[in-house]
Amino acid sequence: MRKISIALSLLIIISISPVYGHKLIAHDESHRDFDNALKIPDHMISWAIYEDLGVNEAKFYSFEAKKGDPFYASIVIPKMNALENYSPTLVLVSPEDIQNNDDDFNSLANAKKFPYEGNFPGNEFYEPFGQVTYWERQEIKMEIPMDGKYFIIVLDEKNQEGKYSLAIGTIEDFSDENIFLILPQSWWDTKIFVNDYISIGILFLIIIILILIIGLVMKRKIKKKIKT
Repeated sequence: MRKISIALSLLIIISISPVYGHKLIAHDESHRDFDNALKIPDHMISWAIYEDLGVNEAKFYSFEAKKGDPFYASIVIPKMNALENYSPTLVLVSPEDIQNNDDDFNSLANAKKFPYEGNFPGNEFYEPFGQVTYWERQEIKMEIPMDGKYFIIVLDEKNQEGKYSLAIGTIEDFSDENIFLILPQSWWDTKIFVNDYISIGILFLIIIILILIIGLVMKRKIKKKIKT
């Protein structure tokens, strides 16, 4: 029983580790234009969105904001082969840009564009919960200029395809979440995002071993009860 307790304790410790402050937003890959933009519930809460982006593709996100609100967004790239020089562009579209251009993305000349202008492969940081290293790309900190609906567009301008994680907001808030459900799901989503199927396989192996150990212990207890 001591072995079982140790193994279960390790799983619990993994499950309650912080996910570097971000809550993941799941999606179905349909947010490819203004009409189907992925809604960000509160742009000041810390969110993360895992994405695959193809050549000449763009992904769209929307949020409501008030004048004077702080706005934070950043892009990071998982440290994977062939992504060393990957850097999609981030565009922030204001309500004024939309009004003046009738939702035509190609004519949004006044929208704020944020390409990555640093060195490659970029600064690294390690995220301990998912055991993933990322390369940092652009980071935006600014004040919202006017009330209304804003759009974020992440697009390929270099004929490249790859993976990125878009982070929005800085306030860590898990108050309305079931931590024992959301964190294991976040761990799983992270592993799928970076194609880390080895860790997933190890997890299933651990679960199978735990089930076998519990089964053996119960079997021995039943045998003892029968003998007595």
